[in-house]
Amino acid sequence: MKIMNYIWIAMCVLSLAGCGKDETQEGEGGASHLEITVKGNETKQTIHSFGASDAWSCQFVGKNWPLEKKDQIADWLFSTDLDDQQNPKGIGLSTWRFNIGGGSAGQGSSSGIGDEWRRAESFMTDVDSYDWNKHEGQRWFLQAAKQRGVDQFIGFVNSPPVAITKNGKAFSSDKNHYNLPEENYTAFANYLAEVVKHMENSEGISFNYISPFNEPQWDWTDGGQEGTPAQNSEIAAVSKLIDESFTNHGVSAKLEIPETAQLNYLYEDDNKVGRGRQINEFFNPSSPHYIGDLNHMARKIAGHSYYTTWPLSSLSETRMNVKNAIDTNPEPLEFWMSEYCILANNSEISGGGRDLTMKPALYVSRVIFSDLVLANASSWQWWLAVSPYDFKDGLVYMDYNKNDGQIFDSKLLWGFGNFSRFVKPGMKRVAVARNDGRTDVQTLDGVMTTAFVSEDQSKVSVVIINYKENKIPVKVNLKDLAEVQELKYYLTDGKPANNLSYQGTIKPGDSFEIPARSIITITNQK
Repeated sequence: MKIMNYIWIAMCVLSLAGCGKDETQEGEGGASHLEITVKGNETKQTIHSFGASDAWSCQFVGKNWPLEKKDQIADWLFSTDLDDQQNPKGIGLSTWRFNIGGGSAGQGSSSGIGDEWRRAESFMTDVDSYDWNKHEGQRWFLQAAKQRGVDQFIGFVNSPPVAITKNGKAFSSDKNHYNLPEENYTAFANYLAEVVKHMENSEGISFNYISPFNEPQWDWTDGGQEGTPAQNSEIAAVSKLIDESFTNHGVSAKLEIPETAQLNYLYEDDNKVGRGRQINEFFNPSSPHYIGDLNHMARKIAGHSYYTTWPLSSLSETRMNVKNAIDTNPEPLEFWMSEYCILANNSEISGGGRDLTMKPALYVSRVIFSDLVLANASSWQWWLAVSPYDFKDGLVYMDYNKNDGQIFDSKLLWGFGNFSRFVKPGMKRVAVARNDGRTDVQTLDGVMTTAFVSEDQSKVSVVIINYKENKIPVKVNLKDLAEVQELKYYLTDGKPANNLSYQGTIKPGDSFEIPARSIITITNQK
């Protein structure tokens, strides 16, 4: 990276010193409110989707639980309907990730994976032998998503099928290399092609993307779940064969790589030589592992936001480094943030302990804001859509029971919904000006603002996150969006009733209050 880029990033990170100022007292000209101006003609990235994955609970819920409860979960996740009071019934996810399992579930306790919920079925029962009745519960959720309007599907792989792995397990015995012998690369490629074809022909589900690898930087030797490390050279070799197999089988799905474990591995080796610098490794034509020209390779880089969200200087610097690495790559490339939940423990939050309140909702909303605004993410995807755990890893929570139990929504679900429900695929993020002059980096512990407009500029959604302990008077002005005359106001805060709840309408330029510790959306979207 060029020296000037480092200087620019350092200056941006240093600007975090201004984060603690009070937006209601420090506005330009002594203004007592925050005034933001949405610049409809200053476009940034195009938004593709917001999503989540079906790992691991959906295999049991979809297969065994009562229909009424399954439908409620599906409504919370996928519905774009409104109730009689104009409140959203769900968060309207626009993409859904399907876990193409490695087959550890069929091995039972001999799989070496202690937690039954983290084992997964596989369609492959032996080399070139498939049982398409597997993944019954997950297939129910695929159909539920499709029925509620989801039309973007991603099939992701944590481990190749155990029938063809090196050690006959769905996790690795070698902390550095891919748990698949080279002689089985083609069998794995053909298997993925067969999965895509079957799901389309028999289930009516078209996978837009297949993600063959997951967090290749980690060792995956402890049996905590299915997984395998992989060298960049191995990812490149397998991807070429998958591309060839997709072509031979007439598969149109694109490849999504590499599901980097931490965002910094996209632009540096850190402690994983041979498994880092993945933007350059896969998408720079001068790299020996270049695969950006494969017919089925999506021109995007997928990474996970884990362990880079605290302190705020790391949150901002890492994402600006991602953007810089993409901007300076010889070929154009999108960035997709394809997996996140709260894992790390820091002075503000910890991963352990289920928490249905606004605290994790606000923490995650700041990560979403940073990934979209500082890293220019085109898609943002949560990890476990449904969790049985005492952990901050779910949107919807359930009892740890394979057959029935209670289900719980969360403020995190509805906080995420401010983005997923009202920022539609194809909308463009646009510039936002503030009367207090603060940069996006300077607002990370204050009031964060971002806006999105439709291609024809007839629709707008503005998301405002108030991290502060006090309410904030705000005005929203719309520039170059003359068609927009009235905006609906939706609120998520600590009150039980305010789950993306409809608050009425305002006009551009009206003054209104954002409650303390809240997330709001103002929009003319339905």
